[in-house]
Amino acid sequence: MRFRWPDREWWRLVPSRLARLWRRSLQLRTVAITLLLTGVAILVTGIYMALSISNDLYQSRLDEALRDSSRATTAAQSTLNASDLSASDSGKNLLNTALQTVQSSTSSRLVAAYRVPGQDTGVLAPPDRGSPALNPVISPALREKVQKGGTKQFFQSVALPAGGGATDPGIVVGTQLTLPSYGRYELYIGYNLRDSENTLFFVQNTLLLAGLALIVLIGAITWVIVRFVVEPIRVAARTSERLAAGDLAVRIPERGEDVFASLARSFNGMADSLQNQINQLATLSQLQQRFVSDVSHELRTPLTTIRLAGDVIYDQRDSFPPATERTAELLHTQIERFDRLLSDLLEISRYDAGSVALEPEPTNLVRLAEDVVDELRTLAEQNGIQLRLDAPGGYFDVGMDPRRIRRIVRNLVGNAIEHGEGKPVVVTVDSNETAVALTVRDYGIGMSQQDVNHVFDRFWRADPSRKRTLGGTGLGLAISLEDATLHSGWLQVWSMPGQGSSFRLTLPRIHGKEISASPLPLPPIDAGWVPRAEPDPAAAVDDGARERALPGKEAHA
Repeated sequence: MRFRWPDREWWRLVPSRLARLWRRSLQLRTVAITLLLTGVAILVTGIYMALSISNDLYQSRLDEALRDSSRATTAAQSTLNASDLSASDSGKNLLNTALQTVQSSTSSRLVAAYRVPGQDTGVLAPPDRGSPALNPVISPALREKVQKGGTKQFFQSVALPAGGGATDPGIVVGTQLTLPSYGRYELYIGYNLRDSENTLFFVQNTLLLAGLALIVLIGAITWVIVRFVVEPIRVAARTSERLAAGDLAVRIPERGEDVFASLARSFNGMADSLQNQINQLATLSQLQQRFVSDVSHELRTPLTTIRLAGDVIYDQRDSFPPATERTAELLHTQIERFDRLLSDLLEISRYDAGSVALEPEPTNLVRLAEDVVDELRTLAEQNGIQLRLDAPGGYFDVGMDPRRIRRIVRNLVGNAIEHGEGKPVVVTVDSNETAVALTVRDYGIGMSQQDVNHVFDRFWRADPSRKRTLGGTGLGLAISLEDATLHSGWLQVWSMPGQGSSFRLTLPRIHGKEISASPLPLPPIDAGWVPRAEPDPAAAVDDGARERALPGKEAHA
């Protein structure tokens, strides 16, 4: 087995997958939001505590340094005031004695002394005693303050050299010493705060680790709590999905007496009521279907007898008086219509019962359309309508049930003749890579958008007062839509008052394969609309419904 490296573009899918997981998981959103808010609260609290501890620690070390410096300076000044200057070398050792007293009285070994400038230069005063660690960090501003401040203390935060290029935080405290007979000196004592810095780092690291541990702990607790809360919601969601899928016996388990138990009881009560109503409706539907089927079958026998008798009368109509002859013709016409109505009712009952089976065979849609046009050409001429077939494509066999497709085409062409108002009717057949389509275009009275919304309803007529040229039953378009759907095809309509109508039948070239677009435009080009690629109407029902509400827009069946 060869190792397969992951796709290099996998990282581009990560944001979309995370976004999808964020939208779908209530538990993830709850935990993430809780952790975010908790993290912000802990961060603000931690920053405040770290700054507060740092300031308090620095202030305590500064106060300690000032007290230590004041104590050392007082001890050194007392030593200087009590010194004996009779010895000839006492002037040379006087400053050394003072600095030794300072070092013995303080915890720091960083001590420096400089003679205040501007004093009597005729006196041979002891030389300055600098410190390699303090000399580069004592700023001129601090020296100026010390030189003018007398016995006051002044301090400055500095970075003390620590070797190897590193530095340590520190404080330099400056004041003045007075050497008898030699004048005033600047005294500087440095304090290293490395131990305080280490303490601060320890406290900050402890706060950081404690904050992270607290966030993890809160996240785990939130996850567990939310899991207990969300799990009943998940059970309710899964149960509702199964209920919507048709499993009417599924219920939510009822445990306890909390709000989720109340929800479960309410949901189960609703499911019971829904199941009872659905069962009642299903029983009523089955009874209705059986009634229609039984009535249609039972009417066949008397209708056959009536038809035989009517045919005998119709064949002898020439020997009757004119009124009786007309009566025989009307009787014959209505018997034929009654026969078609029974056939359509039986067909509709088969669709309602789900017992319709498709019998596909290779069929040329162009040839089928030619047969229908030739069959109805005489009727079109009687109504003063020019019936024309235009087939730029579709000259190949497609798997379809020819009886049902012929019924659709005959129904569409017949309706166009009936409503064509003496204007031409054009039947067009074309094809593309995925589908073959047929449109029937008339330029008659057309329909309003409200009528278009009901054009495929059973027993519906746009104008009930208008006579039927073909003696239709009112079920033709409803059966045509069922036939088209059975072929995994589309049956769509466009119509506008005064501009006529256009019905389009689209069938897949391979049965069961998805249709990407119809090869014929709808609305038709001659209606002043620009053709566009159209998606599957079943996937855009809402868009189609909105279009039907606007004048001139396409209506999807």
